[in-house]
Amino acid sequence: MKLQFELLLIWVLNGLALLAVANFVPGIHVDGFGSALIAAFFLGLVNTLIRPLLLLLMLPVTLLTLGLFIFVINGTLFWLVGSVLRGFVVDNFWHGVLGAVLYSIFSWALSSAAAQLMRPHNK
Repeated sequence: MKLQFELLLIWVLNGLALLAVANFVPGIHVDGFGSALIAAFFLGLVNTLIRPLLLLLMLPVTLLTLGLFIFVINGTLFWLVGSVLRGFVVDNFWHGVLGAVLYSIFSWALSSAAAQLMRPHNK
């Protein structure tokens, strides 16, 4: 039961992070919170299933670029999800790269804050 609650909380926080990204990056558009939740779900799915395979296949290029190619992979996947879903639009690749970076930062910050708030305090 606790795991289900944590997954649901992370999903909602990622939806909020996606709304925040849409407010900061003019080339990213989200129709509303429902669309943000759907997009966050699919971003999580793509990052879980496709991203590891791409990282493995592109390892030589990633090593040659000292890891900078990971930004290209993340931006491409972010842009891909934005081009497939209705209600979540990423205008171009560069907006995808910036959106992926900000999405990671916002998701991390919100998840960390939630973990701190939910952590039991010993007095």
